[in-house]
Amino acid sequence: MSRAADMLPTLRIALSQLLPIVGRCGRWAARIFLVFTMIILVLACTRVPFDVHRWLGTSAGFADPPPNTIVVLGGSGMPSGPELLRLHHAAYLAQEYPSAQVIVIHPDTAGTMRQMVSELLLRRVEPERIRTLPFGENTREQALILARQPAAALGNVALVSAPENMYRSVHAFRKAGVGKVYGEPAWDHAMQHDFAYTHQAIGGKAWTPDVSDSPGLRYTFWNYLKLEITCLREFVAIAYYRLNGWI
Repeated sequence: MSRAADMLPTLRIALSQLLPIVGRCGRWAARIFLVFTMIILVLACTRVPFDVHRWLGTSAGFADPPPNTIVVLGGSGMPSGPELLRLHHAAYLAQEYPSAQVIVIHPDTAGTMRQMVSELLLRRVEPERIRTLPFGENTREQALILARQPAAALGNVALVSAPENMYRSVHAFRKAGVGKVYGEPAWDHAMQHDFAYTHQAIGGKAWTPDVSDSPGLRYTFWNYLKLEITCLREFVAIAYYRLNGWI
């Protein structure tokens, strides 16, 4: 009991010295968060997120020779928007290059691989052209799995993935030893429509803001805000891959 009582003054002194430091760190953290938030919001009002996203999808380059192998990278589950976009684009390439084989790389969980193959079959890809590699927990592992396949059997490889993953994926596959690989980003296609409407005609209240002729505020701002998060996450992943020497 006496030892605990003797330690109390020391603890009080330590706390009195620590609290100002914690307070200063908290204030700096709040300032940094505020500045970061303001930058994110301002950039969402510009086309910078769109351009950065496009750069991630196209910077790995394209190849003139037709592909001998079309590789679909999975990872989003089925059915999901990103996965269906990849399969849709892979099926399109399969129709454009009828001699190319199609390889689907995805961990075979809950029948996901079966659903992906079914989607390709639904889009008129012949079953004898489809191969599955039901492994690969991340892009690096998927690259190592494909690198084990005979290079002569692969030939020129068209890698199909989400646009934001394309830079990292292509460089990861090249680093793993898949030499003749280029990117085929699975873009979605925005609607060419202005989405204007008449606020009062559909029962809009007079006291609420009228944004009927501001599709940029209703859609573009929020879409670019999501793109910023997507691109930020991808740049963190690129930095991690570089630190590991995977790209």
